[in-house]
Amino acid sequence: MQLAHIDLGKLFVSASNMRHGRTPPDVSDILPTVAARGVIMPLLVRPGEAEGKPGLFGIVAGRRRYHAALIAAKDGEAEPLPCAIMEPGDDAAALEASLIENTARLDPDEVTQWATFTRLVKEGRIVADLSATFAITERQVRQILALGNLLPRIRALYGEGAIDAGTVRPLTLASKARQREWLALYDDPEQYAPRGAQVKAWLFGGAAIRTDAALFDLDGYAGVIVSDLFGGEGYFADADAFWTAQEAAIAARKADYLDAGWPDVRIIPPGEYFHAWEHVKAPKRKGGRVYVDVRGTGEVTFHEGYVTAKEARRADKGEPAASGSKPVRPEASGPMGDYIDLHRHAAVRAALVGQPEIALRLMVAHAIAGSALWTVRVEAQTTRKPEVRESVETCKGETAFDAARRAVLDRLGFSPEEPTVTGGDADPRGVAGLFLRLLDMPDTAVMAIIPVVMGETLKAGDPAVDAAGAAIGVDMADWWEADDAFFELIRDREILLALLSEVAGEAVARGNATEKGKTLKRIIRDHLEGGNGRPEVARWVPRWMAFPAAHYTERGGVNSVRASALVEAARADLARGRDEDRLAA
Repeated sequence: MQLAHIDLGKLFVSASNMRHGRTPPDVSDILPTVAARGVIMPLLVRPGEAEGKPGLFGIVAGRRRYHAALIAAKDGEAEPLPCAIMEPGDDAAALEASLIENTARLDPDEVTQWATFTRLVKEGRIVADLSATFAITERQVRQILALGNLLPRIRALYGEGAIDAGTVRPLTLASKARQREWLALYDDPEQYAPRGAQVKAWLFGGAAIRTDAALFDLDGYAGVIVSDLFGGEGYFADADAFWTAQEAAIAARKADYLDAGWPDVRIIPPGEYFHAWEHVKAPKRKGGRVYVDVRGTGEVTFHEGYVTAKEARRADKGEPAASGSKPVRPEASGPMGDYIDLHRHAAVRAALVGQPEIALRLMVAHAIAGSALWTVRVEAQTTRKPEVRESVETCKGETAFDAARRAVLDRLGFSPEEPTVTGGDADPRGVAGLFLRLLDMPDTAVMAIIPVVMGETLKAGDPAVDAAGAAIGVDMADWWEADDAFFELIRDREILLALLSEVAGEAVARGNATEKGKTLKRIIRDHLEGGNGRPEVARWVPRWMAFPAAHYTERGGVNSVRASALVEAARADLARGRDEDRLAA
């Protein structure tokens, strides 16, 4: 390897660079330094002959420094860049060098790592080599390589950030056919593609049973087991086959307990629970029995040495214990159980009418944890344009909301890394536990949780957004300012001239009516930034984004304006209704 200064014109981004082919990177953080002092850290390059570009040098690592130097060169003379030149022909070494630098500096996503690792494997590297080179375990290497089991489209959506790790990991449990079914739901605007924990319920019909719940030997299991790409979680693909094997294992364990001298073994089926406060510990010799608590998740817990509290009181009085061999009959029949449940339900919901503070907490618990009667979906904020997604993810509003979300997650005892507060697993015990937690919180704490729950489940583009924004008095200038993505998406000259007229005045717009769109955008930006001697226009917001929203032309077709019109129509209907009520009175 040798060091040299190479002219900008002789450099290009090598195909070996792990970020090759992407949109130009954001260099705003390093541009001031590069403009003032030049590039100090050498770029890692290799001769271009390997890529059909003799006489040039491909950048293996240092793409951002190169782009910053290109921008800085527009305002002055281009200086040659310091470069470390690799030996020609070593593609694998180039890939490793690029990934090592980018991993240390920019933490690339798993899809990018998968693409580079795959290329390295084709170059002859083995898992152990990759593990040693990048200081990660062999298991982590295999996990990244296992992303190849996903359909390319799903992998691309993950890499673009359209779906998160909480969604893509359970999708690795799915067959290719099921992955295609999920994509069909994702592409259909009238359907909903399950996300996060919902994917497992969708794949397994609501019964996602982990392999670590099995009492039987998995090596002898004849059914199908699927594992996610990280290999840490396995699931039974066929719930019926699992329960056949699990019930046989439970029966065998029961026989073992009886053979060991336990007087009774009682199995508690899914839907019923073993309550420790209703039982008392008792040794085997004093009639203690084994309770086998079977859960719908497949988990089984063995409670050894218990009698009921009633039996314990009888024993304390010297009364004979009931025979353990007598069949246990429920004290209430099925219809009686319905009678009890429905009357209790009727009483509680009637009482809730006079307890709004209790009802509020119960509603929040259902919205967060889910219920068989509640369908709560989180707004996915999807878009096919990566620049739009990046603009939203980094905007002031999303940053503030994410901070509020993390605070709520912490208050509820959840991990702050959870992607959402809402969207639970529809576990009734989860709802009850969360409700009890909310009961312990003051009203101010609960009221701080509600906006986050509502914000996560507020549909983008819905008239409710417009109605809420108007009711709150949202001034978009407090939350938004024109960025690159906004200007990139404007392609209509009539709109550009309307925006210019709004920002700089009609005279400026008329004077530049024949200019190219690029020039019009530059003039608008100069006014917004106060650049090139133009007067600065502060806190400008286009009509489309204001509350209420408005059109620039008669052509219409903007969803935000349609939403505002619907809200105005609803407001007018309400006003007419009030007038009619006053006249009737």
